[in-house]
Amino acid sequence: MRIADVLRGKGGAVVTIKPDATVAELLAGLADHNIGAMVVAGPDGVLGIVSERDVVRQLHAHGASVLSQSVEKIMTTVVSTCSKSDTVDSLTMLMTENRVRHVPVLEDGKLIGIVSIGDVVKTRMQELESEHEQLQSYITQG
Repeated sequence: MRIADVLRGKGGAVVTIKPDATVAELLAGLADHNIGAMVVAGPDGVLGIVSERDVVRQLHAHGASVLSQSVEKIMTTVVSTCSKSDTVDSLTMLMTENRVRHVPVLEDGKLIGIVSIGDVVKTRMQELESEHEQLQSYITQG
């Protein structure tokens, strides 16, 4: 299965945030949209990504003053990305090797979606269910 198939099922909407937004604004956006990470975007495209985990680590290290800092100060700037033609298997390996849970999908440098570890698990479950149904059908018809 390809990433394009995952995006077709979940849609290509991506919640982004500007690098000069505060961490408090980021947290409000994560809560409002019930998501775990946001892509940091500027006029030139993807600048970084910031997750709940990034915020927690910064809060632990620097305390509540982090909430007034800009997202740019805590974001991850080396972003693992994929394309819609990549396979879910290759994305799974990318996520495992880079220890990331959210991967922006780019096409010609443009952000067209994001895939989370939850999306990968859901896809795997659907594939297993489909295989199970096919085997059941084969056995009962055979």
